[in-house]
Amino acid sequence: MIQTHLAIEMQDIVKKFGPVVASDSVNFSVKKGEIHALLGENGAGKSTIMSMLSGIYKADSGTIAIHGETCQIRSPKESMELGIGMVHQNFRLVDTLTAIENIILGEKSQIWRGPSWLKKKREEIKIISEQYGLKFPTNVPIWQLSVGEQQRVEIVKTLYRGADIIIFDEPTSVLTPFEAEQLFQTMKNLKIHGKTMIITTHKLKEVMEVSDRISVMRKGKMIAHRNIADTSVEELAQLMVGTLRTKGVTVTSESSGKPVIEVQNLCVQGERGMLSIDQVSFTIHEHEIVGVAGVAGNGQKELAETLTGLIPWKSGSIMFNQEQLISPTVQSLIDKGIAHIPEDRMKSGLAGSLGIVDNLLLKTYRTTKRTKWGLLQKKQNSEWSRKLVETFDVKTADLHSPVRQLSGGNQQKLLFAREIDQEPKLMIAVHPTQGLDVGATEAVHQMLLNLKISGGAILLISEDLDEVMKLSDKILVLYNGKVNGVIPRAKAEKEYIGQLMAGLDERKEGVVL
Repeated sequence: MIQTHLAIEMQDIVKKFGPVVASDSVNFSVKKGEIHALLGENGAGKSTIMSMLSGIYKADSGTIAIHGETCQIRSPKESMELGIGMVHQNFRLVDTLTAIENIILGEKSQIWRGPSWLKKKREEIKIISEQYGLKFPTNVPIWQLSVGEQQRVEIVKTLYRGADIIIFDEPTSVLTPFEAEQLFQTMKNLKIHGKTMIITTHKLKEVMEVSDRISVMRKGKMIAHRNIADTSVEELAQLMVGTLRTKGVTVTSESSGKPVIEVQNLCVQGERGMLSIDQVSFTIHEHEIVGVAGVAGNGQKELAETLTGLIPWKSGSIMFNQEQLISPTVQSLIDKGIAHIPEDRMKSGLAGSLGIVDNLLLKTYRTTKRTKWGLLQKKQNSEWSRKLVETFDVKTADLHSPVRQLSGGNQQKLLFAREIDQEPKLMIAVHPTQGLDVGATEAVHQMLLNLKISGGAILLISEDLDEVMKLSDKILVLYNGKVNGVIPRAKAEKEYIGQLMAGLDERKEGVVL
C-alpha cells in the first residue's frame, strides 16, 4: 500500500549489471520534508539506488512512488519533471561553457530570447547563489573553476530548476570544513521551506549532524533504518562494514633520508594571468609525507600540475634527485619516477570506457615488460593485472569490464595499483580519499604509509584537514599561492592551521618558516 506522507517509496527494487547485483530487492522510503542519509561502503549500492531515482538507470523490477503516485522513471528528464534533482559527486557540467550557460542549458529557445532574457536569468541565478551562500564566478569557463566552485554550480543548477526532492551524492567530499558547515545550513534552510533531501555520504559525523533518519546498505541490500536519536557513530560503522573497526592504519615516524625534490622560489602563472604559485619553497625527503593544507583555489591545483609536468613554471627552480629540471614533459617525469594521483580520478586518472588491463597499461604499454616486437603481450599483461588486482584488493567481476562500472573506492585502488607498481620515488597525491568510504579510506592511507616506509617521498594535497594532520610529517599551508606556514606534525593544531588557511599572518612558537 502506497503511503501519501512519503515523498519517496521504493519497493523491491532490483538492478543488475551483468552478473553483479547492485540492488537486491531494496525497500527505501523518505518522508516529506526530511533530510535522510543513505549510508554504505563503496559498492554497497547507494549510488545505484540514487541513479534510478534520478533517471540515469532504470530498475529491472520493483515499484517507485513519488508523493504517493506510482511512476516510471526512464530518463533524467522524467525525474526532473517529477521534481527530483541530483547533485552528483562527479559533476555533470560542460567544461567549455560558463557557470551561467551550464545552469540554463536545456531551456527552450534560450539563444533567441536576446540579452535582456539572459540578464534576467543571470539575476535569478545570482539571487539563488547569494541566498544559500553558494557563490562562484559566473562568466568564466567551468574548467577554470576549482572543484569546490564547480560543485556550487551543480547545487545552484538543481535549486534553479525547482526540485522538491534533492539528492546530494557525497556533497562534502570536495568542501572545506567551513564550506561543509555552510552546506549543512543550506540544507536546513531548504528543509524549512519544505524540501525533501537525501544525502549519500561516508562521513558519519556529518550524518549525525544534519540528518533526521538514516538507512544503511551493504552488498546491494538494505539492512537497517534508524532515527538519528536512536543510533550512534559506532553502530552505524558496524552496520556499514559488518564488524566494528577496532583500529585504523598505524602512522609511524620514519627517519627521513636524502632530499627527493627541492622546490625553490617557485612562481606559476594562473589561468587568469595572476600568480597562482608565488615564491613557494619546500623540500621532501625519502620516508617523508609533506601535506598541503589550504582552502580550494589557493594554488594547490597549479602546484600539483607543475610538479607533474602538466603546466610550466614562470620562475624558480625544481631539483629532483639532485638533478635540475628544465621544462620537463609529463613522460620525462614519469620516467624519472614521479607518480600522480589526480584530483578527479575519472577525468584525469582513468579511462572509464576501458577495462582494468588497459588502464593499468596506460603508462607502461611502450615498455619491454609489456610488449614484444611492438605488440602487447596479452597473456602476460592479463596475469600481471590479475596479480595487481589481488594485491590491492580491487573488487571486480571481470578484468576487461569498463572501469566506470567500479565503485569509487575500487577505482582509486586501481589507480594506486598502477602508480605504485612503478616503484615511484615521488608520489603527488591530490585528494586521494575524496568520496571514499571508511574501509577504502583506510586502504588508501595504508598504501601511502607503505610507500613512505619503503623510502618514497609523498606530497599529499587534501582539503580534509584531519587527513593531512594524521598522515603528514609536516604541513605546508597555502594562502593566495604563498606559503603561510610550515608546521611539524608534533606541533600541529587544527585551530591554528585553520587560521593560516584563512590568511592570518600571526606566528606562534612551533611554526617553521
